[in-house]
Amino acid sequence: MKQTLLIYNTLTRQKERFEPIHAPNVGMYVCGPTVYGDPHLGHARPAITFDLVFRYLKHLGYKVRYVRNITDVGHLEHDADDGDDKIAKKARLEQLEPMEIAQHYTNRYHQAMEALNVLPPSIEPHATGHIIEQQQLVQQILDNGFAYESNGSIYFDIEAYNKKHKYGKLSGRTLENIKDASRELDGVGEKRNQADFALWKKAQPEHIMRWPSAWSDGFPGWHCECTAMGRKYLGNHFDIHGGGMDLVFPHHECEIAQAVASQGDDMVRYWMHNNMITINGQKMGKSLGNFITLEEFFTGSHASLQQAYSPMTIRFFILSAHYRGTVDFSNDALLASQKGLEKLLNGISDMERIQVSDKCDAETEKIVKALRQKCYDAMNDDFATPMVISHLFEACTVINKLIDHKATICAECLAELKEVMSLFAFDILGLKAEKGSGSNDAREEAFGKVVDMVLELRAKARSEKDWATCDKIRDELKDAGFEVKDTKDGVTWRLNK
Repeated sequence: MKQTLLIYNTLTRQKERFEPIHAPNVGMYVCGPTVYGDPHLGHARPAITFDLVFRYLKHLGYKVRYVRNITDVGHLEHDADDGDDKIAKKARLEQLEPMEIAQHYTNRYHQAMEALNVLPPSIEPHATGHIIEQQQLVQQILDNGFAYESNGSIYFDIEAYNKKHKYGKLSGRTLENIKDASRELDGVGEKRNQADFALWKKAQPEHIMRWPSAWSDGFPGWHCECTAMGRKYLGNHFDIHGGGMDLVFPHHECEIAQAVASQGDDMVRYWMHNNMITINGQKMGKSLGNFITLEEFFTGSHASLQQAYSPMTIRFFILSAHYRGTVDFSNDALLASQKGLEKLLNGISDMERIQVSDKCDAETEKIVKALRQKCYDAMNDDFATPMVISHLFEACTVINKLIDHKATICAECLAELKEVMSLFAFDILGLKAEKGSGSNDAREEAFGKVVDMVLELRAKARSEKDWATCDKIRDELKDAGFEVKDTKDGVTWRLNK
């Protein structure tokens, strides 16, 4: 079944039909983390967003090369050209090698991504492993007249570039806007124009991350790495470049300028950006005291959290909003996501208890036969995951009716329902059933045996028409958090978390 996918392109500000440059091959580059601290909720959203894109493109039959980088050098404090490298600064404070810091937090990031069921990318290049490619990029820009050297550092000449090409086409900013904003800074220093950005920085004596170059011992500017690595692994022209909306300016705007200045034309066809996550209406930040790491979400160890939230609850929470919409964290929102996830997973699990009939009732047949295309239509409309979830919830309502014998379904329709629910919930949305680990699994198994034994006693009471004992057992199980249902097929129970 051929699908027509529309993607919102930040560059053109409209939805466009997805037509890969070298179909069925697709090149996708996503800006990964700067590894100087524990992964937080802000890292989870782009990772889950582009994991969804990766999964869906592969499902549609494309061969996707997904590149997600690790920034382990050149990302300076305040994203300025004169601050400290964030990883080097942390290394000095903790008296460690910078690569110890980078490796430690890269490992932490990978652990969090695995917990969130984010698939690993095809290639995960590190900025420090591609210094030569970044130097080559800088030299090409210099040779083409769009950069200059100053005291051993190389800066991008925005005015020279803007005379021949348009700077600001991704963010909508003009050169005059940028100049006006830059006047607040003190002095031009080494730059011809305060709006110019660093391609290569000469290292000061105290700077511990440095490499030799034709210009100075130094390090690349932050913006260089993605342009250089994207081109190395995906070619001069590739399909999708993604990241958070906070990267539109200056990072991605500078990437576009670097690509055009070095090779003469645009490198990326579709620019995709996920929106931000706020916490109780405020931007997340350590200075505001609302900075919550993923580990703190998983363990409930932050003061702002009422309880621990599982990785799948976090994933469901993020997918419950469209990737281009804002998401505001609150305990109420996460509790709602937890309940929604349980509803969906319980519905999928409950399909195993459905009795097959000779034929479907008209309403069930109509919903089941339309479900697959409804989910495809939502995904094809710029990855509208809230609509996909809504359609899956509608199917859960049908499942509950079938369990309660208020509807009928044939074997063919039940097989279709199972396939579609599994495809979109697990394969595409990337959700999965969660269980405790180690002793928790044993505890859950023990709970099950005890409840089954109690229900056998209740069944005996029913057979003896001891209704008072029967009701007492059911009510006390309910008070303990167990939902007990009497059906035509017997008694079922579920632990309400």
